[in-house]
Amino acid sequence: MSSTLKVIVTMIGLDGHTTGGEVVSMILRDAGIEVVYLGVNQTPEMIVRAAMQEDVDVIGVSSHAANYSQIEELVRLLHLRGMADVPVICGGNVPRHTAEQLLAQGVASVVLPGASSDHIVATVRSVARRRAA
Repeated sequence: MSSTLKVIVTMIGLDGHTTGGEVVSMILRDAGIEVVYLGVNQTPEMIVRAAMQEDVDVIGVSSHAANYSQIEELVRLLHLRGMADVPVICGGNVPRHTAEQLLAQGVASVVLPGASSDHIVATVRSVARRRAA
């Protein structure tokens, strides 16, 4: 892991809600974290390809439209491509019971609605540190 964290921020599947991902991108950039913003309509394959090309430390998926099966597929593809060490964080409109399911499926952390900017940054840094350890 380089001294500057590098994070993908994206929306998966047909989730076209950009505000959350854009706000999180701004928060992370303001904290000195490099952001690769992929935007909307990304497939798990596209995200994995970008993660490989960009050599990112963390993948952040903003979810508003309940595309959780695609997040599970993203984690599966990372394992298949030898990138199981790249953690996935999911945030947005995620119900608590779904957060528990995502964690059980291999998502490193879930940021629930209402999280502060400080919490978001701390979560990304903590997950990246665990990866580097």
